[in-house]
Amino acid sequence: MTDIVAELLNLLDIEQLEVDLFRGIGSGGETTMRIFGGQVIAQALAAAYNTVEGRLCHSLHAYFIRPGDPSIPVIYSVDRARDGGSFTTRRVIAIQHGKQILNMSASFHVEEDGLHHQHEMPEVPEPDTLVSRAKWREENKDKVPEKHRKEFLRARPIEIREVAPQDWFNPKVVEDRNHLWFRMPGARDANPQMQHCLMAYASDMNLLGSSLRPHGQTWFTGQVMTASLDHAMWFHAPVNFADWHLYTMDSPFTGGARGFNRGTIYTHDGQLVASVAQEGLMRQIKKKPD
Repeated sequence: MTDIVAELLNLLDIEQLEVDLFRGIGSGGETTMRIFGGQVIAQALAAAYNTVEGRLCHSLHAYFIRPGDPSIPVIYSVDRARDGGSFTTRRVIAIQHGKQILNMSASFHVEEDGLHHQHEMPEVPEPDTLVSRAKWREENKDKVPEKHRKEFLRARPIEIREVAPQDWFNPKVVEDRNHLWFRMPGARDANPQMQHCLMAYASDMNLLGSSLRPHGQTWFTGQVMTASLDHAMWFHAPVNFADWHLYTMDSPFTGGARGFNRGTIYTHDGQLVASVAQEGLMRQIKKKPD
């Protein structure tokens, strides 16, 4: 197991402080500026899972309330809202500096048989025909100020290969619908609960960018302020995130300084395992007069 894989698994292996009270590491995620939203969701889900036995999460709904501070831990308080015959419900509050940074509801379901259908997976190029994000970063490192280059090139545990990536530094107006392949080979031996936490972590990657694509913007242009406002996720089947999954995303609407984004996640052989929805802040930055 590589150091970066062990670091992420350790990040999601939260510490129990008391009954229904947990502590998660703040630093070490996707960014050093603030805690990555997917990290807080994944840690909150891990906290909830620590209070549930024999059931897997089928849905979660989270609101981002304040930016997370990566310099200190996050405290997670779990409310055991309901333990029913088929469903279990948990509410989780993430706290830093005495204030909520996220609250989340999650529901867990016993395994049951039932009717089944799904939309087919889109036809896209295979992942081994696409450039990895790590290679793309290396090829574009000279476009990043030297003081940020080390962070830009930092190795990451989740491998990403975009089907039609935007040029982060000189984006064009393109359609909102976009796809990427992602996986974490180091997740091979993770249990089903950790597999869900890892996919919840990764589900926040690139999703908000879908609403920027039709406007020719990225985070690197300096013309728009973005932040995730909420995040909902539905798990349809068990996950093995060590294998390639296709994340297909779109943005049906932007307006009122907000963008709405959707995602569906398929296994490499086409099984739909998760769906995602997120609204994010998209506030234009007004240029100061010369």
